[in-house]
Amino acid sequence: MTLPIVLAGATAGFLLLYLVAVLLRPERF
Repeated sequence: MTLPIVLAGATAGFLLLYLVAVLLRPERF
């Protein structure tokens, strides 16, 4: 089943985007 792979990819992508947002705009967090 490909559900765990999709879930892991979505989680990694979300964390990566959140990290980039924090690094680019630290004053908002």
